[in-house]
Amino acid sequence: MRRDAAHNQELILLTARRVFAEQGHDIGLDVIASSAGVGVGTVYRHFPNKDVLLDALVRIMFEDLIAAAEKALALGDGTGLEGYLRTLSQTLVDHHGYSSRFVRSEVESLTQTLDELTERLLAQAQEHGRISQNVTKADLSMLIWGLRGVVESVGSVAPQAWARFLDVHLAGLRGCPFPSTRPALGREELAAIKAARRQVT
Repeated sequence: MRRDAAHNQELILLTARRVFAEQGHDIGLDVIASSAGVGVGTVYRHFPNKDVLLDALVRIMFEDLIAAAEKALALGDGTGLEGYLRTLSQTLVDHHGYSSRFVRSEVESLTQTLDELTERLLAQAQEHGRISQNVTKADLSMLIWGLRGVVESVGSVAPQAWARFLDVHLAGLRGCPFPSTRPALGREELAAIKAARRQVT
């Protein structure tokens, strides 16, 4: 790709990320082009339709989160999980407007990689006594769904409201053990729930 074409593609992605986050993903590519200061034809040359553009933004979300999870895991002291959850929450804010596509993404290689890293972060946190031993990957998944719900509910009114929500839940996850007699979701149940969310989210 020529340097000017690469610059335009990056500009379009950055602009789309901002505009979709502010206005939702129902707007047309002409709005993206106008906000980026390029012609509509330039946008279409890089992204033939809006779905292709949104898929590119979702891939960026995954790649950034995978990099963040790997960096958190490399700390090796059990603190990485909390840091990663905060990064994930801010990512949902930064990509507000199309995070539903992230939830229902069908890029299996990326979702599997991120799931595996999250499991390793949980195991490391438990090994260092920072998270209760009876917390499961399913518990984390439900926490993440809750975080997305907070981000979607408060919108631009209180975009950092997720931080207190996460603090409260992390306090509970650190309990040793927390007093719940309800069984955790099994892997099959969790997989079924994720599959259903991809259909309706």
